[in-house]
Amino acid sequence: MAGVNKRKRGRKPKSDPPATPDIPTSTSPHIDDVVFSVSNVELIDPPPSSTSHRPRPRPRRGRPRKTPLLPKLTNPENGKTLKVTSPTRRLIDKPNGVPSLISSETTIINASVARVMPAMDAVVKVFCVHTEPNYSLPWQRKRQYSSSSSGFVIKGRRVLTNAHSVEHYTQVKLKKRGSDTKFVATVLAIGTECDIALLNVDDDEFWEGVSPVEFGDLPALQDAVTVVGYPIGGDTISVTSGVVSRIEILSYVHGSTELLGLQIDAAINSGNSGGPAFNDKGNCVGIAFQSLKHEDVENIGYVIPTPVITHFIKDYEKNGAYTGFPILGVEWQKMENPDLRLSMGMKPDQKGVRIRRIDPTTPESMMLMPSDVILSFDGVDIANDGTVPFRHGERIGFSYLVSQKYSGDYAAVKVLRRNSEILNFIIKLATQMRLIPAHNKGRPPSYYIIAGFVFTTVSVPYLRSEYGKDYEYEASVKLLDKLLHEFRQSPDEQIVVVSQVLVADINIGYEEIVNTQVLSFNGEPVKNLKSLASMVEKCKDEFLKFDLEYQQVVVLQTKTAKSATSDILTTHCIPSAMSEDLRT
Repeated sequence: MAGVNKRKRGRKPKSDPPATPDIPTSTSPHIDDVVFSVSNVELIDPPPSSTSHRPRPRPRRGRPRKTPLLPKLTNPENGKTLKVTSPTRRLIDKPNGVPSLISSETTIINASVARVMPAMDAVVKVFCVHTEPNYSLPWQRKRQYSSSSSGFVIKGRRVLTNAHSVEHYTQVKLKKRGSDTKFVATVLAIGTECDIALLNVDDDEFWEGVSPVEFGDLPALQDAVTVVGYPIGGDTISVTSGVVSRIEILSYVHGSTELLGLQIDAAINSGNSGGPAFNDKGNCVGIAFQSLKHEDVENIGYVIPTPVITHFIKDYEKNGAYTGFPILGVEWQKMENPDLRLSMGMKPDQKGVRIRRIDPTTPESMMLMPSDVILSFDGVDIANDGTVPFRHGERIGFSYLVSQKYSGDYAAVKVLRRNSEILNFIIKLATQMRLIPAHNKGRPPSYYIIAGFVFTTVSVPYLRSEYGKDYEYEASVKLLDKLLHEFRQSPDEQIVVVSQVLVADINIGYEEIVNTQVLSFNGEPVKNLKSLASMVEKCKDEFLKFDLEYQQVVVLQTKTAKSATSDILTTHCIPSAMSEDLRT
C-alpha cells in the first residue's frame, strides 16, 4: 500500500544512546547524589529503599540492550574526578529527577549503617628513659636505657599507658601520629598491680587536634577487636585485628596479681604495650599489656579490660593517687568433695569455699576463722569451685567481686561455722602487703652496711637480680616458701638478709655468707631493716652477735666493726653506710 513503510527483514538498526541529564553543580550536593570513598569508614550495604515502587520490567526477547556509558563525575567543590570502581553500573531516577549511580560493589554511604573505624590519631608513641636500681649493689643504679611503647589520649587531657612502660622512669616523652615533635610528659600515677600508668603533658600544642578515646563496655566472646600501637619492626602506627577468645581472671605478670583480663588472638608484640584495643564501634575496650610466648602457642595476647581501667581512673580521681585493689586476705580451699562438705556440716543446697589461713594484718582476721566456709560475698553465692555467675553461660572466680571494690569499702560476707552456725559479717576491705613484696613501686632498695656486711630486704626484684629470671627455681627453698606461703605477722615486718660480705680483715671466715636471713641481733628479734640498723648503731655491748638462718652465728667486736666500716666504704666507693630512708 502506498505511503506505508514495509518492515524489512534482518537486524534492527541501532538507536542512539539516550542523553544523560546534567548533574547539578551545587556547592553542597546531597550525600546520596555523589559516590566517594572515605578511608576510615567501612561501607556496609544499605537497606533497600522503600520509596521506589516501580514495577519490575518484563524480560525482552533477543539480545540484551547495552547499558549506556556514563560520563565522568566530578566533585563540584574541587573539580577532581570521582573514581567509580564498580564493574556493574546503572542509572536510576531520583525523585528530584537527578540520576544516581548504583553499584554492586561501590555502595552509597549511609550514616546510619556506616561503621567508623578507631580514632587512631589519639594513639601516641611513648618514649621512656629508664634507670633501674641495682638490687645486688643497692647504693648504685644500673646503666640507663631507652624503650618505646604505646599510649592513648583520654578525657581530662590525660594519657594512659602500661606501668611497665614507664617503670623506673627518668624521662618520658610522647609523640603524636604524623608528628615530628616529642613532648615531655609528667607521670601522674602508676598502678603496679593493674599495670596501668597515667600521664599528662603541660604543653597546649600537644592537645591541638586530638580527640580523646571513648570507652566501651566489656566485650563478649568472639567480638572483633582491633589493637593499635607502635610495635617493633617500624616507626609508624600498626593495626592488628582479632577476636575475644577468652574472658577470665588472669595473672598480671608485672604486678604479680590476678585480675580480670581478655585473651585475644590478635598479635601483640613488644612496643604494643599501652596501646588501645577497639571494638567494631570505635570504642576502647582494653589496653594491650602482655602476650604468651611459648613454642606450642601462637597469637595469644592479653588485654586489660575496661572494668580494670575504670577502677584505676576512679581510684586516682577519688584519692588523688593510686591506692590499689583490695584483696580478701585469706587462702581458701575448694569444696568439691562431697565427704569434705559433709564433714563441715554443709547441707546439700549449700555451696562455698573453706578458709585455710587468714592474713593476721587484715581487718577480716578479727572476724573470720580458719575452717569457716564462705557461702557468699556481697550477696552473691559462691560455688564449691570458688566461682560466681558472670554473664550468660559464663562463670568467673569470686575474687572478681573483691577487685570491683575500692580500698576502704565495706562488703557483706556470709560464712558457715563448724557447728552449722551461719554468721554474717561486714568487713572493711584493704590492700594487702605481702611479706616479700612483688614490687618496690619505684622506690630504691634499702640497705645497711656494718664491717663489710651488706644487709638488705628481700623482694621479688631482689630475687630476680640475684638469681635471674628463673629465680623460682634457683632461689633457696626457704626464701621461696616465704614468698609463696608466709603472711606478715605485723604491718612493718620484712625479711632481712645478708646480701654479701665485702672482704676485709675484720670479717675473715665470713666471706661465703650470701643471701642468708637474719633472725635476731644480740638476742632481739629482727622485725625489719630499720630496727636492725637502729639496734646496731645504738649497741653498747662488747660484741655484735647476729643469729642467721641455718643456725649460723656472726660475732664481731663492736668498736672494731664500727671503726672499720668507714675504711670499707672508701675502698668500695660506697657513699653511705645506710640508705636515705633509714635515716628518718
